[in-house]
Amino acid sequence: MQLTVKEIAKILKGTVEGNEDAIVWKPSKIEEGEEGSITFLANPKYTHFLYTTHPTAVIVDRKFQPEQPVTATLIRVDNPYMSVALMLHTWNKMNRPPKGRSLRSAIGRGSRLGKGCYLGEYAVVGRNVRIGKNVMIYPQVYVGDNCTIGDNTILYAGVKIYRDCEVGANCIIHSGAVIGADGFGFAPTGDGNYSKIDQIGNVVIEDDVEIGANTCVDRATMGCTRICRGSKIDNLCQLAHNVVIGESTAMAAQSAVAGSGKVGSHCVIAGQVGVVGHITVGDHVTIAAQSGVTRDVKAGSTMLGSPAMDAAKQKKIFIYQRNLEDIVKRLEALERSHEM
Repeated sequence: MQLTVKEIAKILKGTVEGNEDAIVWKPSKIEEGEEGSITFLANPKYTHFLYTTHPTAVIVDRKFQPEQPVTATLIRVDNPYMSVALMLHTWNKMNRPPKGRSLRSAIGRGSRLGKGCYLGEYAVVGRNVRIGKNVMIYPQVYVGDNCTIGDNTILYAGVKIYRDCEVGANCIIHSGAVIGADGFGFAPTGDGNYSKIDQIGNVVIEDDVEIGANTCVDRATMGCTRICRGSKIDNLCQLAHNVVIGESTAMAAQSAVAGSGKVGSHCVIAGQVGVVGHITVGDHVTIAAQSGVTRDVKAGSTMLGSPAMDAAKQKKIFIYQRNLEDIVKRLEALERSHEM
């Protein structure tokens, strides 16, 4: 697939500085730029690569001024990072997606597929499933009985969706994700054993949600586990039974929310964060990496540490910890002076 710099600039609403007829046929990282590639510069610390590699075109900020000669054609835009996201999206759409239904797939009684769907090899759709238009179901996907899948959703190879779950439109669920497995519900029996509590709820994933590879979203004990519109869940995350994730919240890899925990809208949860069950995290909260959230968090907070607390307070504690040896020595010296 090939595009001219002029065609790309038109898509990005940018202006060209250099050869607008130059042809590119692949995106690349700026440090790996070479003839035929297009890359971008959004972080100043990568600027030096612009002078040492030789991509055909580079997307840059409109205000960028090179300090050395540049061989590449520049495409000047308002926001390079957003522009490269648009370019990659356009590039991806131009690749022809698979179509049709494999003879090695299976569809249960009473299920319906919308127009333009793809069903790959060994994909299994249960009974009474409703699948919208242009849904991509890759090989070895399992969609259980009574599920609903919205228009334009992509289920990559190996996704497993248990019975009765709902997935909205324009969602992406990556390989190995499991949606609707039983929540971790067990009652102590008093003799050192556990009795399983049946999990009879479901999972509801609203529109425009993306879920990373090998992430698990457990079904509710009763009611539903819900991921609201526009949220993005990274790889290797765990959302337990009856968890609610608000709209447009982003959760990075290896983070988890325990049973009945509620996270608000427009939150940012960094990697390896743990949120205990039955608490509420308000809207517009940021939680730093490896934090352990053990109590309710008010809206707009920035949290850090384990147990997590206000980030400014926790940073002071980190400073005190680094100086702890010196503080102890001074305290011991002060005690000795009083003993004399």
